[in-house]
Amino acid sequence: MLGMALAAIDGTIVSTAVPQIVGDLGGLAVFSWLFSGYLLAVTVTLPLYGKLSDTFGRKPVLIAGIILFLVGSVLCAAAWNMAALIAFRIVQGLGGGALQGTVQTIAADLYPLKERPRIQAKLSTVWATSAVAGPVVGGLLAGYADWRWIFLINLPVGAVALWLVVRHLHEPSRPRPAARPRVDWAGALAVFATGSLLLTALVQGGVAWPWLSVPSLGLFGASAVLAALTVAIERRAAEPIIPGWVWRRRTIASVNLALGAMGLLMVAPTVFLPTYAQSVLGLGPIAAGFVLSVMTLSWPVSAALSDRVYNRIGFRRTAMIGMSAALLVLLAFPLLPYPGEPWHPALLMLLLGAALGLFQLPLIVGVQSTVGWAERGTTTASVLFCRQVGQSIGAALFGAVANGVLAARLLDAPVDGLPGDLDAVTRALEDPGAFSAAATDHVRRAVDAAVDYVYVGAAGAAALALLALITLAPRRFPVITEAAAAPGPAETAGAAGRADTDR
Repeated sequence: MLGMALAAIDGTIVSTAVPQIVGDLGGLAVFSWLFSGYLLAVTVTLPLYGKLSDTFGRKPVLIAGIILFLVGSVLCAAAWNMAALIAFRIVQGLGGGALQGTVQTIAADLYPLKERPRIQAKLSTVWATSAVAGPVVGGLLAGYADWRWIFLINLPVGAVALWLVVRHLHEPSRPRPAARPRVDWAGALAVFATGSLLLTALVQGGVAWPWLSVPSLGLFGASAVLAALTVAIERRAAEPIIPGWVWRRRTIASVNLALGAMGLLMVAPTVFLPTYAQSVLGLGPIAAGFVLSVMTLSWPVSAALSDRVYNRIGFRRTAMIGMSAALLVLLAFPLLPYPGEPWHPALLMLLLGAALGLFQLPLIVGVQSTVGWAERGTTTASVLFCRQVGQSIGAALFGAVANGVLAARLLDAPVDGLPGDLDAVTRALEDPGAFSAAATDHVRRAVDAAVDYVYVGAAGAAALALLALITLAPRRFPVITEAAAAPGPAETAGAAGRADTDR
């Protein structure tokens, strides 16, 4: 839990300290890479760490991840310019990828099926609390101490986590393989390069350059070429980083697609709701953060209680109920009155958290329970990888939608020269004297319409998640016992000795 807190809090702790960091180091034009670089490194290393944990065990991978994360933290605190800080944030992300995937896998290793909802709910609580506390802690340290303490504070937490893991994490002994394990380093490099180019194109497209510009098209084209090369390498590898069975098994493939769609829809509340709360409702940053944070109150509770549902009706049906409820909540957002009261979106986020808790945890617990120890790290990493990629695609897609709607609504504004970018409009609305009363109301309505369209798009992503479960997922997940789980178990309905129960 401490290891997961390190990875979770560092995704958001830098956000409120950006003015102090830019004031000290400069680099305003590239500061967004403080977040993008970290996210990119975490995402593209997930498949590698999943395979390594299946090959060499969870403990050494987790220890290496914590150490690498702490080294990156020390380097970030010592950064002398923005370029160095971005590079060291990527080093942090390389360690964060090991933390994020391996912790989830260890939870499935250590606890039987009936106890996993409780443990996963606790991990969800850690993640949610850290994500919400990150901006607050970052702002306090930047305002009352020095921004470098944002990274130095990781050292005592990481040291305790490292000591606890080394001393108290005991993995069950496994028979040594007859042959020396081989790591598919060529595949790992190809996956890393492909993911890096694709995520760079998604993160920077429409921001640093237009979508149809030479840099954007070049990155997408290079990503496609590298993706084809990666497939060729992985097909020839003896121990591929992303094995083909991840996509050939209906259960795993459907969960990957469903959670990828969930990552897509999560962009609406996490990225655009704070903008809506500040620009449309007129709330301050803290109050806007509270509107979003109520989702983290209902999510863990719903997740912890989900076993009472899926033990009765199965993993697939439980997840479908959760996503159906999320779809209704997302469609209800555009129906909110303008400008409305803060409790309106807060209530919807409370319901959305409950719905997504009922969706995500049964799928993660269910898919982990369909594989044995030797495949659980790879399976878990593939699920988290798809969710992260979905978030990156969602940020790019919905950002383009929001800016397009905003620009169209501002064409007939009562004043000229209004910015057509959502971030620029939001900053302008923070100045009370920037517009006349009529222009301010028009701009607020334009932002309201832009966010409404984003939520409609998020509802479409929810529909895609439901479609993946309906068309691809088996009606009952083939849950196996650890004793019966051999490396590479076939996912067939009649596998003898394989299924402990079907849910």
